[in-house]
Amino acid sequence: MQEFLSLTYFWLKAGHIIFMVFWMAGLFILPRQMLYLHPYGADAPETAIWADRMGKLRKIILTPSLIVVWVLGLLLMSAIDAHTQGWFHAKLLCVLLLTGFHGFMVAKAKKMLTGERPLSEKQLRLYGEIPGVLLALIVVLVVVKPF
Repeated sequence: MQEFLSLTYFWLKAGHIIFMVFWMAGLFILPRQMLYLHPYGADAPETAIWADRMGKLRKIILTPSLIVVWVLGLLLMSAIDAHTQGWFHAKLLCVLLLTGFHGFMVAKAKKMLTGERPLSEKQLRLYGEIPGVLLALIVVLVVVKPF
């Protein structure tokens, strides 16, 4: 298995980066979609449109990308024995936080579709910045490997 991972390392890495970009795009878009839904009630025609859009975002981009990023990331970890390196532990923590953020935002989006407004517009704008901050930390950890 280790030989296979060594031979396919750069393909795994390319796939990991590609699907990470897809996942991040979805995490940037979801809070924005929730902002657009915010003024409408559960029975408004616009709510059905945004429900469809958010459902497609979740089913076509967010969840599949999350799964592929995790699978390829774990394979890459095995290929280079990253689990023994400090930078990897910090990166893993950031990815766990992103995964938690993903689940949190999806849960809040589902509540919004029922007419609830669990987050204010200001909170949605602030939460929209979280993926960018975590992405910057992850890139620095992976490229610079500060520890």
